[in-house]
Amino acid sequence: MKIIARISVLAVAIAAFGPPLGAQIDPMTPDTVKVYDPAREQADYIRREVMIPMRDGVKLFTVIVMHKGTNHGPILLSRTPYNAGKATSRNRSQKIEEILPVSDAEFVNDGYIRVYQDVRGLDGSEGDYVMTRPLRGPLNHTQVDHSTDAYDTIDWLVKNVPESNGKVGITGSSYLGFTSLMALIDPHPALKAAVPQSPMVDGWIGDDWFHNGAFRQPNFNYVLGQTAKKGGGGVPYGTGDEYEAYLAEGSAGDFARAYGLDIFPFSRKLMEHPAYDSYWQEQAVDKLLAKRKLTVPTMLVVGQWDQEDSYGAPAVYKALEPQDKNNDMVSLIIGPWRHSGVNYDGSRLGDLDFAGDTGLQFRRDTMKPFLDHYLKDDPPKGYKVPGALSYETGADKWQVMAKWPGGKATPLYLSAGNGLNWVRPATEGSDSYASDPAKPVPYLPRPILPNKDDAWKTWLVKDQRFVAGRPDVLSYMTPVLDKPVHIAGQPMVDLFAATSGTDSDWVVKLIDVYPEQYSNVPKMAGYQLPIGIEIYRGRYVHGFDKSEALVPGRVENYKFGLPNVNHVFQSGHRIMVTVQSSLFPLYDRNPQSFVPSIFNAKKSDYRIATQSVHYGAGKASAIWLPVMPD
Repeated sequence: MKIIARISVLAVAIAAFGPPLGAQIDPMTPDTVKVYDPAREQADYIRREVMIPMRDGVKLFTVIVMHKGTNHGPILLSRTPYNAGKATSRNRSQKIEEILPVSDAEFVNDGYIRVYQDVRGLDGSEGDYVMTRPLRGPLNHTQVDHSTDAYDTIDWLVKNVPESNGKVGITGSSYLGFTSLMALIDPHPALKAAVPQSPMVDGWIGDDWFHNGAFRQPNFNYVLGQTAKKGGGGVPYGTGDEYEAYLAEGSAGDFARAYGLDIFPFSRKLMEHPAYDSYWQEQAVDKLLAKRKLTVPTMLVVGQWDQEDSYGAPAVYKALEPQDKNNDMVSLIIGPWRHSGVNYDGSRLGDLDFAGDTGLQFRRDTMKPFLDHYLKDDPPKGYKVPGALSYETGADKWQVMAKWPGGKATPLYLSAGNGLNWVRPATEGSDSYASDPAKPVPYLPRPILPNKDDAWKTWLVKDQRFVAGRPDVLSYMTPVLDKPVHIAGQPMVDLFAATSGTDSDWVVKLIDVYPEQYSNVPKMAGYQLPIGIEIYRGRYVHGFDKSEALVPGRVENYKFGLPNVNHVFQSGHRIMVTVQSSLFPLYDRNPQSFVPSIFNAKKSDYRIATQSVHYGAGKASAIWLPVMPD
């Protein structure tokens, strides 16, 4: 018996600490190890991987991370299509701040339990993946969606994470902002707060896939990377100029067919629904939420220069704010960021420098107090939810408002001599240009190279002088401002225009023109800073749900919004508005002759058209600025 006991003790010691020093391993022992846990005994965190069952039996891969010793901690959940495992093992480290995204530090260092989950069908989760899976109903014949998956996940977490206090918040940016919003539809009682950031809300009106009917071609890269089980990544057209690559193939549909992208179900869905039909309307999250009572305090976040999802957060705020009678249930935050820039260093964007790390400022001073208030057992006293918080670009400071927007709609009129005036011109006139689909206006200086210098992240603040002087770009400008003009809200385009063709796109840019001599910041001398850029596909001027040919020469009134902003045009600067008919290859080219679907346009359909912009009297083109009082 003593011999057996000694052998047992030795076996336990070997299992725990490895073989005794000096012991040799057989040379033919297989060298693979099934599992290695990088979180060693000295780690300051606990990291668990679990499979959480949903109501239909599908299990979702979930990672739970917290500091050792956490007790009664609030749970902060993110549901992601971008690999929860990688998001929670950013570096091989024994420090929690190092393995999680930088934006999590303020939370986990104050007792929060951070949870990331793969959405169904991707990475470690079971089930079928459907891009931005629609809510169960007309477009979803199953009984599960992101709302039910969030509910079931939260239910499991509050019952099976003993270190938690049973209160859950949800957050995340872009697709994760979308899943955060979907959790607000029939929410779990333990869901106490939400911070959706740059959420995908309406993929046709103004978020990822289309903007006012114009298709965003780089999405083909996203579809390939997101939905190919093998061979994903970027479209294999090489490393040259994207402008040439797209132009060479013809229509966006021809591009898709040339590279085999038409076999992807989501590519087909995009190309089969070019108009704002029920496919898009039934998925619009702002419309879905507007039909329900808001029960979860929600802080909506967006970047002023969000190059992917500028529409969603303000649209949801607009839909929900009428329910907020006490001004404490929904708030809107607009920071000086790119898409998802709130979660990174926010001290600069392209050539713009701000007053400190604005991303950290928001997370530390606004987001965390908001979540603390609703999720902690003993939150700090005296907290008040901000109705709207935005960063005044041009003045470099944060501004709190009771509601958004803060400014009053004030027209700035296009006028003769390429002018912009606060007074409507009495005399009607027009300016014209030839739009050639064979020579579309680029959205970035050429060559447009994939991922060069973070060009995609910063294109919305690119100095617009690279298109100055093109004959197919009309420019209108105020005199030098003798006092600042402060705008806070959504600038609205009110454009009277005609084409000699039967279809047309209209691109409008609102620009802050810096003085030619600017010794304070020499790199900004003469800079043409875009404050807002948007496109509108002319065929939808009489209704987004169906397209129709334009009548050659008929003046139509195109009304659409630019992104929401808080900006000060300083004295000594000038305000500029430009009009053009392409923004390529970000948006597919309009052939300028009507075809049922531009995805199927033939090369012979692409024709030069004469575009005319009208101003004054009864056709007074203007941009309505949300001007703040002095």
